[in-house]
Amino acid sequence: MATLVIVAHPDLDASQSQQFLQQAGQIEGVTWHHLDAITNLNVAQERQLLRQHQRIILQFPLYWYAAPASLKSWQDQVLTNNFLSSLHDKELALVVTTGLPQSAFRMGGAAHFSLDQFLLPYRAWGLQAQMKFLPTFAIYQFAYYDEIAQLQLLSDYRRYLTQTAPDSLLNRSYWFLNQLPKTNQDDGQLILAEYLEQRTQELEGLQDTLRLIKMNEEEANV
Repeated sequence: MATLVIVAHPDLDASQSQQFLQQAGQIEGVTWHHLDAITNLNVAQERQLLRQHQRIILQFPLYWYAAPASLKSWQDQVLTNNFLSSLHDKELALVVTTGLPQSAFRMGGAAHFSLDQFLLPYRAWGLQAQMKFLPTFAIYQFAYYDEIAQLQLLSDYRRYLTQTAPDSLLNRSYWFLNQLPKTNQDDGQLILAEYLEQRTQELEGLQDTLRLIKMNEEEANV
């Protein structure tokens, strides 16, 4: 699956979180596209990029509860009613960083509203284009992440970029299996690979059983 990460940030070099994500996103099948580095936007090229990728991720910091101006400008120039039909059945996802804690995004919190409420305009045009909207990937207060938290973020972010949706246990198992080296595996990696394969087979068997139960229930209700 080809993933396009459209990044809006006016000072990327000064952003610890975006620098971290840029390094984490250097994996096969992922294209990093920084809008603020573009001097003259070529609308035809931007639309071609969108057509060439199945998962389209908008990545930006939350400035005064909105994305940076470069993303709004990009939307105004690239997205039209006629072009939106070209995005049918593609996946739309958001990666949002904020200096506020997660607890701020609730009724009575510092932001007063949930993060998803601030991001509703993106869901709106995604629905208009008949895209599949993935759950938002939010990063709260990256500056306070310790090494363990950063390692967890590295794994979660890479899964968000490349793992098949939805984020089920079965899809996670397949993703982790695909990350293991195909050759020169040490004993620990081989044990982990065998364990994941067994759990994946068990999950597939359970899903088949559940489907049979559902079919029998439907036949009984006819």
